[in-house]
Amino acid sequence: MAGGVGSRFWPKSRNHFPKQFIDILGVGKSLLQLTYDRFLKICPAENIYILTNELYRDIVKDQIVNLSGNQILLEPSRNNTAPCIAYASYKILQSNPDANIVVAPSDHLILKEQEFLNNIEKALDFTAANNALLTLGINPTRPDTGYGYINFRKEDESGVYPVLRFMEKPALEKAEEFLKSGGYLWNAGIFIWSAKSISKAFQKHSPEIHELFTRGNSAYNTEMEIPFITENYSSSPNISIDYAILEKADNVFTIPADIGWSDLGTWASLHAVAEKDSNQNVVNCKVVSLEATENCIIHLPEGKAAVIKGLNNFIVVDDGEVLLIYPKSDEQEIKQVAGRMVENFGPIYS
Repeated sequence: MAGGVGSRFWPKSRNHFPKQFIDILGVGKSLLQLTYDRFLKICPAENIYILTNELYRDIVKDQIVNLSGNQILLEPSRNNTAPCIAYASYKILQSNPDANIVVAPSDHLILKEQEFLNNIEKALDFTAANNALLTLGINPTRPDTGYGYINFRKEDESGVYPVLRFMEKPALEKAEEFLKSGGYLWNAGIFIWSAKSISKAFQKHSPEIHELFTRGNSAYNTEMEIPFITENYSSSPNISIDYAILEKADNVFTIPADIGWSDLGTWASLHAVAEKDSNQNVVNCKVVSLEATENCIIHLPEGKAAVIKGLNNFIVVDDGEVLLIYPKSDEQEIKQVAGRMVENFGPIYS
């Protein structure tokens, strides 16, 4: 899935070029390219599909050059994760009724790649043999209030456990309870299931989406697919896969995973995982003079020099058009700040 805007990474992530297409880690590859390369280790290239907004078709083609046109699935509108997952799932079902599917965000960081791949293989074995919807849960390392949680029941040592319920982003006190209990995981939004299982789940729990996308069965993987999606996709409900399916289904399972995961949802989350200097600063530019500056993330255009003194716990981001200097502790406000910029000064800043 590569259709989001990443608005909490503003101003670096913008409508015309969101964070999944940016080399945000400074490794020479975008997050999308890193995700694609990761899945090449367990999946043939011809079986990898990129779901993205129509706006980003050319960017995806430029970054993943080996994709055929049939592998880039274009959303005419942003209707959340349930419709885009349904589109891909019904398309795959028509080409291979026995397909086993992994659904993954394109903009997450996985530091322990082999452990991730091992867990995905275990999940695929389970969903190939069971009518199950499986989510990869992340072992929480802190009482984070920015993530949804998965409450699960550890019955044995199989490593695959039934999900009791999904929990929305909790208050700090509740998150501390979750962490202490040992029965909760972070919801990373990484899903594994067979094409048949997810089709049954849509039919049972989200019949409106099921009815809409099954109407395209004769169009998928033909020249009629794009016209069908263009005409019908926008009328699908705007709803997440969690609300549409997972919170209703009784065949949901999870694998607790320690994979060095981060959703890279905010500048602070990038600061937490990136390499730091002796003063805990994360800096992407080569020509920089820092004095009495600590715990900051500084992200500047290539070739830009910086002289900074006296900052502590700040975000400093310059994308060439917008300069953001903001307390890291207030980063949850950045999405609203970006909205006000657009409202006051025009869509060029979206």
